Amino acid sequence: MVVLFTCAGQRVDIVRAFRAAGATTLGADADSLAPALYHSDRKAIVPRIAHAGYVPALAALVREHDVRLIVPLNDLDHPVLSRAAAELAPALLLLPDADVCARMSDKLEAHAFFVDNGIPSPRSWLPEDVPRDARYPVLVKAREGFGSRHIYRADDAAQLGFFLRYTTASSFVQERCLGEEFSIDVFSDMDGRCLNAIPRTMLLSKGGESIKGASIKDRELIEHGARVAATVGIKGPANIQCFREPDGSLPITDVNTRFGGGFPLPLASGSRYPELALALARGERPEPRLGEFEEGVLMTRFFSEVCLEPDGDGSLQPVLPLPLP
Repeated sequence: MVVLFTCAGQRVDIVRAFRAAGATTLGADADSLAPALYHSDRKAIVPRIAHAGYVPALAALVREHDVRLIVPLNDLDHPVLSRAAAELAPALLLLPDADVCARMSDKLEAHAFFVDNGIPSPRSWLPEDVPRDARYPVLVKAREGFGSRHIYRADDAAQLGFFLRYTTASSFVQERCLGEEFSIDVFSDMDGRCLNAIPRTMLLSKGGESIKGASIKDRELIEHGARVAATVGIKGPANIQCFREPDGSLPITDVNTRFGGGFPLPLASGSRYPELALALARGERPEPRLGEFEEGVLMTRFFSEVCLEPDGDGSLQPVLPLPLP
């Protein structure tokens, strides 16, 4: 089965995991230096997301390579692709419906949805609506941000005013959580049934990406992740970020409708998420296996690289053969 990865970027871990699961991988990116392209069986350079030719280029790849599954790897193209699912058929697009992608892409809209549906979420406001009783520190956050970009901590009202003037992103203000942070990597079928939810600790993160962590069998977090995934309308993978507050509540700060940055940890813990994705593309209906994974698996990450040289036709090829998964 050919699987197309959009915005392949640096997600070598995901591409290699699907190869190990038996897929033929096709990496696509606008940047010819995206490392995941050179860990894919096939690669393609496509226009940028905002370009009118982006979706047609992907549709052409679907036809040319008989793609059966599309796995988007970056938040930025989710609203675009979710609206274009029919154009990308017959490949299965591993994304929620367009309204879900749009809602989760806007962090303030997502917060309002959580509150309306009984999901705890930190108090959040438009910049002009921050009340006098806001509990500092607060965070100035981009409404459509990723990778912890455009997030600033304000310890008082004066700092809040400064950062609101400083930021270049459309922003909102959110009270900072006080408890321990967790990520829950979930995977749902195309009917919205949560097939598994794997919590992990956030021992160390940089730039919004998990660097060190451990899988934990915390029944409350597992059930919370499954409930949030079902309420939001997740289809395919999602990364749910939450805190356990001193009062015992589990406020949700973010739901990313893709495989999380800490993907290698749930994979090593036995998630079998690539196999589940391939099963969905084959039209199968796997049964939920909530809580079936290994606890106490630790992840610690490091940098790696791909060295390239020009080929005779002007393309780039790895200098040395790349190791297999």
